Amino acid sequence: MISISVRNLPRTMTEEGLQALFSPFGRVRSLRLSKDLFSGECRGFATVEMEGHEAREAMAALDGRELDGRSIRVEKEKPRLERGRRR
Repeated sequence: MISISVRNLPRTMTEEGLQALFSPFGRVRSLRLSKDLFSGECRGFATVEMEGHEAREAMAALDGRELDGRSIRVEKEKPRLERGRRR
């Protein structure tokens, strides 16, 4: 199982839209769309989990894709230790 980080999503993105975006590449095991607490709109990023070969195919096909005027970034999620140091 691979966790995929999806960034620069449009504010109009929904869980159903994200599912529809990734489902042509295989079964989406889970997804977490970050939403604004008050407005309920997408905050621009999400995490999707898929099986290895399906995840790699989705990353290759969707990275840099134009979605509602925004170029989305799709890549393998980095483990917490590699994300950077907090000060």
